[in-house]
Amino acid sequence: MRRTDPVGHGPVRFGPPFPGDGLPVLPELSAVLAAAASRGDAEPVGGGPALLDAACGYGDRRGLPAAPDRVAVAPGAPALLVALTAALGGDVLVPRPCAAWWAPYARLLGRPAFSVPAPADSGGVPDPYALLETVRRLRAEGGDPRLLVLSVADDPTATVAPPELLHETLEAAVGEGLHLVSDETWRDTLHDPHDTVLLSPAEMLPDRVTVVTDLAGALLPPGWPAAVARFPAGGDGDALHARVLDVLTALDARVAAPVAAAAGYALSEPEPVTARVAAAVRLHGRVAAAAHRAVVAAGALSRPPRCGRHLYADLTPLAPALTARGVGDAQELEDFLTGRLGMPAPGGHRFGDDLEAPRVRLSTAPLLGGAPGAEVLDAPDPLELPRVRAALARLGSVFDDLRDDARRWESPR
Repeated sequence: MRRTDPVGHGPVRFGPPFPGDGLPVLPELSAVLAAAASRGDAEPVGGGPALLDAACGYGDRRGLPAAPDRVAVAPGAPALLVALTAALGGDVLVPRPCAAWWAPYARLLGRPAFSVPAPADSGGVPDPYALLETVRRLRAEGGDPRLLVLSVADDPTATVAPPELLHETLEAAVGEGLHLVSDETWRDTLHDPHDTVLLSPAEMLPDRVTVVTDLAGALLPPGWPAAVARFPAGGDGDALHARVLDVLTALDARVAAPVAAAAGYALSEPEPVTARVAAAVRLHGRVAAAAHRAVVAAGALSRPPRCGRHLYADLTPLAPALTARGVGDAQELEDFLTGRLGMPAPGGHRFGDDLEAPRVRLSTAPLLGGAPGAEVLDAPDPLELPRVRAALARLGSVFDDLRDDARRWESPR
């Protein structure tokens, strides 16, 4: 029996990584979906020619060229990760914390997922020395680590790993013979793209990295499942592509024909799609920055959000106030904040973090306050919209109360 503890604390949410952004569906996407609703033909497993061509163009524009025979499309990133894990075999390594949906799919196949700590300044990419130590320990205990899943634009921490860290981690992974899956779902959600350097692992290691991008919630609405995988060049990549298609075929994992049409349209990035993505990124970036200011002002620890739609906070400095309220671990913190904030506040244990650590992920979408999407997107200052302002004020009030109580409990009596 292995002494190394695998990831997994309590129930986790299966499904797409995005909760939705609270904004209306683009009319152009709805029109494409409606026009394809009567299609009688089924989309082939792995994607039809038109969809694969659109996916290749999407990658080309990001410096990740690939021919259609190195690309596959599936009904969501989870289906692709299941297929990749099954095709590669062995144990799975993930950073701690990591996206909540990564580890459950490895365990679904009976494959342990082992966590490797990420550095203090960014998430999504494990510390290279911790990675080497984890691999060495796993092999000494009879394990067979083969796959490392990482993300340079990270959920849950909303950070972007610096290129130097990424390079060191990739060197360590290659030296240990690991294959890498890079989840790049969030890569187009940089809050300040002019001041944030994002490099794909596939740019550094084109023959060892499979890139996975979930479209649902980013380019498509959350309920329209579609995701793209780009496989490495060379014979190993060709073999992996073939094995993944075999698994997808066994699962009958096909993108629905209407969703495939909408995904092809979105991947071609016409102006309505790019404008909507840019507006949503600006909106969520502003809300995330405001939430970060409120959380840090109360004394909690949090890395500045650089991408995506989340904020990851460590409430250890507020421990006296939490203890007084009966909050002793991440699950109790989740229950407490969900009730006080009136919005989901999953604890860090959902993302493979320590159950005992009072950490939580806050999403920006609920902080939009239920305001109509067009009103939010078109507002000169969305933070001044009444519902958004009220949601942020509630967040600040809850954290300020914890700060004030922590100070009282720490003061000499």
